[in-house]
Amino acid sequence: MKKILVLSGMLLAFSIKAQFSVNIQSQPDFNEQEAILYTLNGSKDIIVTKEKSKGNVWTFKYPKSYSGMMKVYFPNTNNSVSFISENKNISVQIETKANKIQNVIYQDESNELMNSIQESSQKKEIILPALVQIKEYYKDNTDFGKALVAEMGKLSGANNIDQTKHPFVYYYNTNYNKFLSTNPEKKVTKEDIVNFIDKSNDMLESSSLLRPILVSYLNVGGNTNVNTSVDTLIDRLNVETPRGQTVLSELIDIFDVYDMNDFKTKYLTLAKGLKCTITDRLASTIKSNTATDIGAVFPAYKFHSPVNTAAKSIADVKADKKVVVFWSSTCSHCENELPQLLAKYKDLQAKNIQIIGMSLDTDKNAYTTKIAAFPWINDSELRGWNSSFAETYNIHATPTYFILDANNKIISKPSHVGDVLEYFKLK
Repeated sequence: MKKILVLSGMLLAFSIKAQFSVNIQSQPDFNEQEAILYTLNGSKDIIVTKEKSKGNVWTFKYPKSYSGMMKVYFPNTNNSVSFISENKNISVQIETKANKIQNVIYQDESNELMNSIQESSQKKEIILPALVQIKEYYKDNTDFGKALVAEMGKLSGANNIDQTKHPFVYYYNTNYNKFLSTNPEKKVTKEDIVNFIDKSNDMLESSSLLRPILVSYLNVGGNTNVNTSVDTLIDRLNVETPRGQTVLSELIDIFDVYDMNDFKTKYLTLAKGLKCTITDRLASTIKSNTATDIGAVFPAYKFHSPVNTAAKSIADVKADKKVVVFWSSTCSHCENELPQLLAKYKDLQAKNIQIIGMSLDTDKNAYTTKIAAFPWINDSELRGWNSSFAETYNIHATPTYFILDANNKIISKPSHVGDVLEYFKLK
């Protein structure tokens, strides 16, 4: 679920003047009316505005300068298309089949270049090593050998990007290759990463590079030096600055994803104790974590299309205790853990404990097939990580468990199914 930041002043600006436009065109058989435009802040998609289709064309007017990642999401069909902005008009054509996007054709220069570079980089990382091995079996003077040499030369070549003409394409690919490539030109140090995050321009927040670079930074420091690494970075950035708060927010989420609870608690406490002006980005992180703390009343959620219940919401479910589990049919850990819940389901029922499964699936057939084996309450919006409850309940990974009392107060947040069963003395 993506945070909505729609300001009346921004909406007024849209009606007055556009800095650039985003034009998305689909085939006539694409059964979608509404589309939502997002920009990016760190790893968070930010809603800008919504538009209705006019002859299978969606046109968004963007009122101010923006360079970075963008996305258009089609909520009715759960499709999305990603692209970049270099503060110039954007044109994208999508090809669909059975209401699913099959192909994306970028028609503006910046996105054509970015797409070409991305395809080339994938081939370089995946195909080039295979060609090097194959070449050993063919002589260079044969037709196939010549073709191999030519293709390897193409894949080995550097992508020359005009920084003045395509600043974001240059920024993204230069820094991806330096900090995240599987074959970097030289080893990157912790100090290199700290300097980059500290001194980079605003495209860092809009590039999608920030979170993976932070994960890389923690990995470079090693598991035994997380405290020192994070404190060094936080001290350099200053958490009273917008960038410092964005990084702090990203780190809290990273610690949440990887079950590093002590670190999450430490830096979330730091965030809550700030006396300065808090950015929207950090405020949303504090709010979502506070709403799902032990002792808080589980945030309200009305079921979308529930099975095995007549209840209209999680709060309406009557039980002495409730186990809410967020899962997906594509999650390997869920595949292992949910059958363990199933094996103890009758024992849980005997204690008047109800299980509520909230799925982050997108495929209706996969979801319905899977829940046929689960007799407890199941519900899904079939929108994956675009599901509204993902942000409401601060879900970063599956499975995620909450145990509620009869009044819907959070009394435990088990890490694994074994912790759930141990809580109820069923292990």
